[in-house]
Amino acid sequence: MNTFKNKSPLHSALNSIPANFRDKIVKSYLEIKQRYLESRYESVGLSAGKFCESVLRLLQSLLTSSYTPFGQQIPNFADECRKLIQLPKTAGVESQRVVLPRALSFLYTLRSKRGISHVGGDVDANPIDSATISRIADWIMCELIRIHHSLSLEEAQALIDTISTRSLPDIWDVAGKKRILRKGLNYRQQVLLFTYQDIQNGVLTEDLHQWTEYTNLTTFKKSVLKPLHEERLIEYDKESEIVYLSPSGIREVEEVILKNSR
Repeated sequence: MNTFKNKSPLHSALNSIPANFRDKIVKSYLEIKQRYLESRYESVGLSAGKFCESVLRLLQSLLTSSYTPFGQQIPNFADECRKLIQLPKTAGVESQRVVLPRALSFLYTLRSKRGISHVGGDVDANPIDSATISRIADWIMCELIRIHHSLSLEEAQALIDTISTRSLPDIWDVAGKKRILRKGLNYRQQVLLFTYQDIQNGVLTEDLHQWTEYTNLTTFKKSVLKPLHEERLIEYDKESEIVYLSPSGIREVEEVILKNSR
């Protein structure tokens, strides 16, 4: 299931950026977030490469009034970033001229050295690399929004945070609570759907109990969470009382629960 098919608020936030750059940047960024949530670590790196190349072309255009055409290979990514860093101060604001190119260079190097973009990388793609890629991409998007939408860094981060959470029509956010609007889902299916919405951070046990409106918390843990944990559909961390959805749980949601959605 692709949860990012609809027009993203990022398009509005970056409306001042020409569409040929904006569309590619937003598309590749959302692919990074989607694939990271799905634990598709190699695919995260591939999307990161497209993201870096699109943002670099934007910076080239903004700072030098020319850029490597889309469809034409960028000969040496690090060198192109260095060219921007070495531009005079009059070329543009420091963030676009120095900070963003350095962030792009690091991100591009990371995905190239982890067995992501080609066979023979130094280290296989893994969750930590993918999490780093995802967060750096977040920061880059925040910075672009801050510059081109006159938002503070905090406001830009708030927008990014909303994008990073899966939007599901079956879940209603109301008065600080969440409710399942779809009829016929049992408690275990509701738990899977709630945790699917925030795979990275997990969901507090107490929240799941309140949102599902299960009568007794102790029984909820024993009768709902424990079986799901034993089936490896979730990871129920009793110490932190946080529930995380597993890759098997993701498949259960996407191939069974959402597939049968009206």
